[in-house]
Amino acid sequence: MNMHLQGGVANRDHGPNAGVDVCKQHLDVCLGAIEQRVANDANGWDELIAMLRDAGVDLVVLEATGGYERGLVCALQHAGITVARVNPRQARDFAKSMGVLAKTDQVDARTLRDFADVLARHKDRAKFITPMLDERRQQLAELMTRRRQLVDMRVAETNHLEHAGKHAVRSIKSVLRTLERQLQAIDRDIDDHLDRHFSDQRTLLDSVKGVGPVTILTLTAALPELGRLGRRQIAKLVGVAPLADDSGPRRGKRRIWGGRADVRAVVYMATLAAIQHNPVIKVFHSRLIAAGKPKKVAIVACMRKLLTILNAMLRDQALWNAARHVQSPISA
Repeated sequence: MNMHLQGGVANRDHGPNAGVDVCKQHLDVCLGAIEQRVANDANGWDELIAMLRDAGVDLVVLEATGGYERGLVCALQHAGITVARVNPRQARDFAKSMGVLAKTDQVDARTLRDFADVLARHKDRAKFITPMLDERRQQLAELMTRRRQLVDMRVAETNHLEHAGKHAVRSIKSVLRTLERQLQAIDRDIDDHLDRHFSDQRTLLDSVKGVGPVTILTLTAALPELGRLGRRQIAKLVGVAPLADDSGPRRGKRRIWGGRADVRAVVYMATLAAIQHNPVIKVFHSRLIAAGKPKKVAIVACMRKLLTILNAMLRDQALWNAARHVQSPISA
């Protein structure tokens, strides 16, 4: 230990931090002053883990890259190495803040190492650490992704019907029948997986009017934090928390921004149904409109309220109880 320039105590006992830039074929690693490239496969992961262990690494930071990082994250976690998987936008914003405008794999790895140096000493370090991946939830997320792909293909083929000729229509309808069979099969797989591994959570969520099968699937697969965080944290994570935009005497409009778009989309659809059929959300929405709130602001406020209720239900392992939420104060 030595005294910090501002009078604090600086602890130099922790190990070095590493940044890893992930590509489909390879990984660019920056560990302290060491830079190395390894393959993005099991052999490359083993080589990287051995190097990190020898150096006594403290924290590894890498970006989410559409799934190419998933195997590495699992391998590092099983090896007992602390990993922070960050949003690429966050990493790029950090690079710009440091004056790094160039972008190559090696430059990105160095920037991620510098980002790791910051996160490793952050007072809220724990919230940046990626939790161990739940294999059952990961399987459910893969089923959810495949279902979304099938739905998108069905929409695309249906749109083709409008301008298709007689022979093309026959082909399109054949594809649509195939897609329907595939959707039915994957829905059965999803139902079975939910019943076997997430039946308790499914029962709780299903007790809320407005929350349907797709919402239950998405919240279970893509929002594992539901029921484990506070209401403000979960709202910000999904992207339905109004963010301040103030500077000096200026008070800007509060807007929602960021968060998990796939989760926010299903919460939006669930909220539209809840405004019509859920007595608590319906009354809350009516009071906001009567108070002069714009329609979009009222809907977002209802989204936040519905999410807060679902978060509390899973936290307390309690079924829906309208009387418990009907007297909640209005906030928009």
